[in-house]
Amino acid sequence: MSTIKELMNLRGRRALITGATGCLGKMMADTLAELGADLVLVDRPKSDFETLCTTLTERWGVNVEHYFCDLELQEQRKELIALLKSEGKGLNILINNAAFVGTSDLQGWAVPFEEQTVETWRRALEVNLTAIFDLCQGLMSLLKAAEGASIINIASIYGVYGPDWSLYEGTSMSNPAAYGVSKGGLIQFTRWLATTIAPSVRVNAISPSGVFRNQPEAFVQRYKAKTPLGRMATEDDFRGVVAYLASDMSKYVAGQNIAVDGGWGVW
Repeated sequence: MSTIKELMNLRGRRALITGATGCLGKMMADTLAELGADLVLVDRPKSDFETLCTTLTERWGVNVEHYFCDLELQEQRKELIALLKSEGKGLNILINNAAFVGTSDLQGWAVPFEEQTVETWRRALEVNLTAIFDLCQGLMSLLKAAEGASIINIASIYGVYGPDWSLYEGTSMSNPAAYGVSKGGLIQFTRWLATTIAPSVRVNAISPSGVFRNQPEAFVQRYKAKTPLGRMATEDDFRGVVAYLASDMSKYVAGQNIAVDGGWGVW
């Protein structure tokens, strides 16, 4: 019989995290490093890796590598995949965390539906869905050869539920169609892939709810009122589920979408 400590141990395993310099990415990197995993951190060109890599190495004593890659560009994705396969270091865990979330001033994004553009739609689907297809397909041979192989896709509650537009009234915030559609597609891709590359690799998704990012007070209060646990999420709220899906704690779990939403979907 295995102990919990043994099941959680990732020493000797290697994990790739996209969007690694973002708030959730940093939390995921710190969580897996604490469990002993060596890390491959990926984010867009000009991302600040220096402090993050130094902190993780000094704090947990693991090996940390980083690569720049604009996941919107297929050529850069291909280069990253080729590089990882040529290294001969293997890969046990792939966390597809990077996402196109846009900004309020991006043309055709945070605007009424009739003003949303196909160009911006395509950019969102390219990063949130097509890039993940590429990475999973391209790195599949490494994962299939690895112990405890696990793919974790970071989806969203908006891949499951429609938006409540009353939350956004009086703010510049929005909920573009492309975001929810791409996350919904990612959840279904998770299910499809889980049956396709099992039993060698487990594939699961996490659907976070809204994370507090100093949003307008009106939005925050409305959001809290709709959430049974009475608050928005913090990065630490996702440590447990990341550790669970990345480790042998979940070695009989596949094809699942775990909502970490404070009870949002219970109503």
